[in-house]
Amino acid sequence: MNGAQSLLQTLVNCEVEVCFGNPGTSEMHFVAALDSVPQMRSVLCLFEGVVTGAADGYGRVAGKPAATLLHLGPGLANGLANLHNARRASTPLVNIVGDHATYHLQYDAPLTSDIVGFARPVSSWIHESKSADGVASDAARAVQAARSAPGGVSTLILPADTAWNEAQRAEQKLPDLLPTPVSSAAVDAAARLLSNGRKTALLLRGASLYGAGLEAAGRVQAKTGARLLCDTFAPHAELGAGRVPVERIPYFAEQIVDFLKDFEQIIFVGAKPPVSFFAYPGKPSWCAPEGSHLCYLAHAHQDGAQALAALADSLGAPARSPVRIPLQLPELPNGPLTALGVAQVIAAMTPDNVIFADESATASFALLTTMARARPHTHLPLTGGSIGQGLPLAVGAAIAAPDRKVICPHGDGGAAYTMQALWTMAREKLDVVIVIYANRSYAILNIELGRVGAIGSGPVAMSMLDLHNPEMNWTKIAEGLGVEASRSTTCEEFAAQYSSALKHRGPRLIEAMI
Repeated sequence: MNGAQSLLQTLVNCEVEVCFGNPGTSEMHFVAALDSVPQMRSVLCLFEGVVTGAADGYGRVAGKPAATLLHLGPGLANGLANLHNARRASTPLVNIVGDHATYHLQYDAPLTSDIVGFARPVSSWIHESKSADGVASDAARAVQAARSAPGGVSTLILPADTAWNEAQRAEQKLPDLLPTPVSSAAVDAAARLLSNGRKTALLLRGASLYGAGLEAAGRVQAKTGARLLCDTFAPHAELGAGRVPVERIPYFAEQIVDFLKDFEQIIFVGAKPPVSFFAYPGKPSWCAPEGSHLCYLAHAHQDGAQALAALADSLGAPARSPVRIPLQLPELPNGPLTALGVAQVIAAMTPDNVIFADESATASFALLTTMARARPHTHLPLTGGSIGQGLPLAVGAAIAAPDRKVICPHGDGGAAYTMQALWTMAREKLDVVIVIYANRSYAILNIELGRVGAIGSGPVAMSMLDLHNPEMNWTKIAEGLGVEASRSTTCEEFAAQYSSALKHRGPRLIEAMI
């Protein structure tokens, strides 16, 4: 057994069963070892941003880490944007980054770089293996760190000689570092606030937005009348009919301030106080209401679901909230296709239990408001603001939940960042429906140009936000990467194509001309 084989077997022993990779020379012994560890599913991606984004999608749905395989510092650097998004989502993820052999580093070969420097901003744990005998234990610690509450990115650097040299054995899984329980004092403090008659919101994140955590939050809401809120880009939420209703905080700073202005108290459950995505002249960065009382029931590393259940019990809340989102499907629209028309078709036709890997960008308001009362679904948004996440996220989600349809509504500008993900969808035969909103623009930047007060913008400036000349043809792009595709210009065409895509397994792309 060499170091690479011990690494792979250790990952499998630690319940890491999928590796998204784009390997190079330094990682060839890891690649060769895949045949000796058949329990590990290897998924080739054509760009490292797809690798890391797919691992994020997998981790959010599976609740456990996938591994990535990245080639030296430049390979890691290519994946940093979606590692940033994964960090913001608190996704469990294990990076394996190959490096030159330990004795080769002294020669400063062309691909030598500061891998630790690249990894530091996106990693909660970083380690460099020093010998083949230590690789297995290093891998077990990397998985343990990634799984530590609330979840994070571990980066293990694997010099080539530690992969090819002889190793003694693989290691077993280390105990998970689970979320810590909240104190009774924190529960009592929240209960007192909820009993004082003041207008109160609970701002939820993490496990409080799905499963038992969401149900417990609903119990608190039913007893106290407190409103349940979530961040604009909460990483994983259960939405739709039959679910406990949670209101999403708006995107723009002044909207957040207006939305929250009447709350006298905000109780945070795994969340932080809301801030503006960017700074704007004359607009606030800190968006919590002035003079409001801010209280933490549970921090991100703590067990928010348990805390909400304890809070509900202490308040004498009902065993199950009667407050549920009603099913309200829109009628199918007619005429020229618009973002609202796309949303109405999706909401009307999408079946239960799908996963949305959502990077719908400027079309998101129409989609989210229309889907709010559609059939129950899981929502995975763009968490860290770095576009080009949606397609890779869909890859990972589809592999984590092969029995569930994945829908990927995506702006055309962001999709251009990681269009290589389509090839992996075709290769792996993933059950994903991609809807490209083709407005031929970085539309959000047209909005932001005015919001930041930029002056003097003319045709040169506007050309930097425009995706015409030439136009991307997404049907041809998809077909060239092995994905069946079609284009719709009317609501009727889109409805027919979306209905067809839902009825068949495998990847399908619809270019929605809005």
